[in-house]
Amino acid sequence: QVQLVESGGGLVQAGGSLRLSCAASGRISSYVMGWFRQAPGKEREFVAGTDYIGRGTAYADSVKGRFLIFRDNVKNTAYLQMNSLKPEDTAVYYCAAGLYGGATNRQASYNYWGQGTQVIVSS
Repeated sequence: QVQLVESGGGLVQAGGSLRLSCAASGRISSYVMGWFRQAPGKEREFVAGTDYIGRGTAYADSVKGRFLIFRDNVKNTAYLQMNSLKPEDTAVYYCAAGLYGGATNRQASYNYWGQGTQVIVSS
């Protein structure tokens, strides 16, 4: 079992950048890692995912070209670099770890979840 703690959220103006971090209590090299988000009144949705070593990645269409997911298996940390932020990116962002699969967008593929970090993008 692994515990995940997100950090790096906050308030930023549209067009700005934030980097979210997801620190794991154990070795993340055994897990695929993903980021999801949930805006007020909406369901949680996939943002980005990466395979065990970070070579394979996947992104939601809404963030392609703006967000970058990467991982440091030595530091047991996954990251989400968010650039050119838009007000519609406002949400609670969750980190997730899965035992199987690649850079999947399926929530059911992820076994462990963090508590989330709030991102607010002002216009």
